[in-house]
Amino acid sequence: MSQANLAGEKVDELPGVHARTSTTKLRKAKAVASKIALVALAISVSTYFVKRPFCTPIGKALPDVTSADLCPQVDELVPEKNGVIWESLQDTYSTSEFKTRAVDWLGGAVRIPTETFDDMGDVTEPVWEKFLPLHDYLKGSFPLLHSNLELTIVNTYALLYVWKGSDSSLKPLLLTAHQDVVPVLNTTIDEWQHPPFSGYFDGDKIWGRGSCDDKSGLIGIMSAIEAMLEGGFKPTRTVVIASGFDEEVSGVRGASSLATTMLERFGENAFTMLVDEGSGYGEVYGRVIAVPGIAEKGSLNVRIKVTSPGGHSSLPPPHTSIGMLAELLVQYEKHPFEVHLTRGSPTYKSAQCMVQHAPGVSSSLKKHMSLAEHCDGALRAAEQELFKNRAFMSLVGTTQAIDLVDGGVKVNALPEQAWAIVNHRVSTESSVAATKARDIKLLEALASNFNLSYTAFGAHISDANAPSFGTLTLSDAFGNGLEPAPVTPSGADAAPFQLLSGTIKATYNSHRNTPGSDEIVVSPGIMSGNTDTRFYWKLTDHIFRYGHQEGAGGGSLPSGVHTVNEAITANNFVEIIRFFTALILNVDESSLP
Repeated sequence: MSQANLAGEKVDELPGVHARTSTTKLRKAKAVASKIALVALAISVSTYFVKRPFCTPIGKALPDVTSADLCPQVDELVPEKNGVIWESLQDTYSTSEFKTRAVDWLGGAVRIPTETFDDMGDVTEPVWEKFLPLHDYLKGSFPLLHSNLELTIVNTYALLYVWKGSDSSLKPLLLTAHQDVVPVLNTTIDEWQHPPFSGYFDGDKIWGRGSCDDKSGLIGIMSAIEAMLEGGFKPTRTVVIASGFDEEVSGVRGASSLATTMLERFGENAFTMLVDEGSGYGEVYGRVIAVPGIAEKGSLNVRIKVTSPGGHSSLPPPHTSIGMLAELLVQYEKHPFEVHLTRGSPTYKSAQCMVQHAPGVSSSLKKHMSLAEHCDGALRAAEQELFKNRAFMSLVGTTQAIDLVDGGVKVNALPEQAWAIVNHRVSTESSVAATKARDIKLLEALASNFNLSYTAFGAHISDANAPSFGTLTLSDAFGNGLEPAPVTPSGADAAPFQLLSGTIKATYNSHRNTPGSDEIVVSPGIMSGNTDTRFYWKLTDHIFRYGHQEGAGGGSLPSGVHTVNEAITANNFVEIIRFFTALILNVDESSLP
């Protein structure tokens, strides 16, 4: 055999020439098989974990979800030190004679129109004088209150009453309510079952604008104090009533001025707790639940303004300012804010209470919420179920609503500008800055597509010197936005919330003569709108939005509020008077600072 043949034969025997080809193929085949096996395993595992309970260790049973105390409750809190007058007033409130008085008190206030509008000007304008008849009415209807409480008029029409207690070392209780009401459109008057300012009583309901929002609150507080004074009650703890007159137009004249006055007179964190208008109680999945608002969402009104060259409409460009604005607004509605339920938030706590105490809640939601505290998968699953309720989803996240739009002046003239205003309600887990940043990003691509010079909230987003067809400007429509309110403590060690909870239960039971602590559940919650409390954050850490109105649970508003046929039952209004009576007496004898 030649040396060449020998060399070739040895080469064939050596690894890495002909043998290398077959080994490589084998390795590739093994790699593919391994990948297929891993994919199959991943599918199998993921299917297993979807089908099995969330976050439950393999081989272990589900926890007993029925025993988890997601929403601990307190007992009813019936006044003890002030028990004699409490029992006496309960007898009084149960009489038909008192019910007639209550109807007359509230009906008389409703009959005095106190509408506020966005463009009423300074308080020196005559249009504000509409509040003077209401002030006269209050003085005539509640004589003991006005002879025993110190009244200070703030900024012409705001009312600040001080009922001095015998112990000045105790922080006062602050009760707030507003005098103004939203307007009644002339075009809707025929839709009212009874005239909107009639205060008509049909034997069941008191009808008219303000009967729920918020003259029932103001008159309810005053009725309770008048009745307590008639019974000879003298408070140990000072009680303060603050009543603004422009809450429906943001409170910048009324509550803002009251806040300044109270800070000067009492100081920061001077009040033991504050109760303002808010939600009430209602049946939710087979259980009556009261929902004091422990927080408020923020708000931001964004003006979107587009400008472009004018001209005759017979020679139009591809897009007019109105057309471009329309597409920008469509962009908003196609991209709502991403919403997620956050552990510890007011809405999360509401869901916990509903799941634990409402019998009609699905078993799957109960399971998911019981595990949600420590399991992201369970939290997301609970979120999906809860968000089937659009109203609840809106309470959780930042919302957007296109409420105003304007553009063009003539049918044959190209519109040189068009604008719209988007109202945002900012989630308690977000901020005004985050909301602005999202809006800026949302419209950036369209601004570029339309070749618009883009400015947002005073900053240039596009190149200010680059040539453009027109402009896009985002701005605060009505001054600066409002940040979400500080969240009021509501845990087991939050004494003011526990006191309020016990008071709600005592009121509910007393009105129905049903003792016990299980007839009504009290759950922390959130207001769907803003109140005068936006100006009172420095006065106390314990701010509650709660009016004890029936049918106003879960952060919702009673039927007819801000629309036609606003009305309240006389029975519920008497119960509201009971609530303020119990609250004043319980806080008076409490160990709160």
